[in-house]
Amino acid sequence: MNLKRVLLIAPTEMTRTPAFDRAHSLASATGALLHIVAFDYVRALAVAGLFDHDAMAQAREGYLQVHRHWLEQQARFQRCTGLQVTTEVVWAKSSLANVIAYVNDFGADLVIKDTHHMSALDRAFHRPLDWLLLRDCPATVHLVTDAKNPQPLKILAAIDLSHLEELTQGLNDRILDLASTLAASCGAALHLLNVSNWSVMGGSAMSVPTPTLDGSLRDAVNDAQEEAFEVLADRYGVEEKRRHLLTGIAHKVIGLFAQQNAFDMVVLGTAYHHGIDMFIGGTAESVLNRAPCSLTIVKPLPWLD
Repeated sequence: MNLKRVLLIAPTEMTRTPAFDRAHSLASATGALLHIVAFDYVRALAVAGLFDHDAMAQAREGYLQVHRHWLEQQARFQRCTGLQVTTEVVWAKSSLANVIAYVNDFGADLVIKDTHHMSALDRAFHRPLDWLLLRDCPATVHLVTDAKNPQPLKILAAIDLSHLEELTQGLNDRILDLASTLAASCGAALHLLNVSNWSVMGGSAMSVPTPTLDGSLRDAVNDAQEEAFEVLADRYGVEEKRRHLLTGIAHKVIGLFAQQNAFDMVVLGTAYHHGIDMFIGGTAESVLNRAPCSLTIVKPLPWLD
């Protein structure tokens, strides 16, 4: 996967967050153009403009100029390292529609933003922008929890072999393609994980054999997944000691494994069809709820509408 255009969605607040350092690191490692955009919108100024348009337009421009100057200072620091960086401040809310329109216009290969944590109660009433981007953003999304290591040292590619590859439109290859590209560019160790969940019933925390599957069928399922796993691992040059086959509830196993092994990034996939969660779409959202590290979300090609 060739990353040429990286888009960093900066927070509205003029603060340098972990996503800045991660975006700088990945753009430098891959040689990509980095563009930083901030969506800024002050409702009070917008409302006041209804009464005195000219005065408020001048006040708004002065306000945005301060933000542009701050953002340009961040870019100037990054340009000193030889990185190609551009910036823009957009007078608009950071809504899903505005973000996706900007992503499409820019032609981003990778979208980077800080993870915005929301409590379970808040999520019950409001769908976070992070979740909406998982579903609807056409580009690969990298959600940054922290940048302890701005240039990742350990990357985990979490694949799903429980579905026919034809149905997921090569999603596992897309995951490994991006993960191996980033690992090679950053000099990071690449690990591969598959969580087999065919034997888990009812979302239980325990792995329970499914009684409807006889022993021979379970063995056949295991053998087929192990064979597919080894083929993918060999194709992308994953070392034997970095190949991991585990069983359990996917999002719990991925989260715990990533946390216990101090990964800097987990690359996983999501696929939706006509608004209905399919395959590991739900897994990506569940991992995001308690992200153990930064997450990179890959979609199939062509992207499912």
